Amino acid sequence: MMKKAIAFVELLLRFLLAVVLSGIQTVKVILRNSFGTGPSAAGVFVRLRFAPMNEQGAAILGCMITLTPGTTTLDIDMEHHELLLHVLDGSDLPGMIEGIERDFESSLVVLFGVRS
Repeated sequence: MMKKAIAFVELLLRFLLAVVLSGIQTVKVILRNSFGTGPSAAGVFVRLRFAPMNEQGAAILGCMITLTPGTTTLDIDMEHHELLLHVLDGSDLPGMIEGIERDFESSLVVLFGVRS
């Protein structure tokens, strides 16, 4: 029970930080694209595999990703444990994926994980 409470608090704090940092990055992308002050960001679609978790955990993960500026969850495939995402700036997909796994997925697995 204590482990889940700690995971919930960590998840909430990491999510709030991710929203702020992603908001700043999204504003930079918009300004860069609007004023031509650097290379244009290219939006991309990406499939992200997620750790085994129940439907509620996957839905929360998808919502958290969508609520983070610059990313949108388009589909959740429970059979293959994959999310289909649209990413505003695909210049650092490995970093984005690593951030989602570190900041969101690890705590969600504690809260909603299932054995594979």
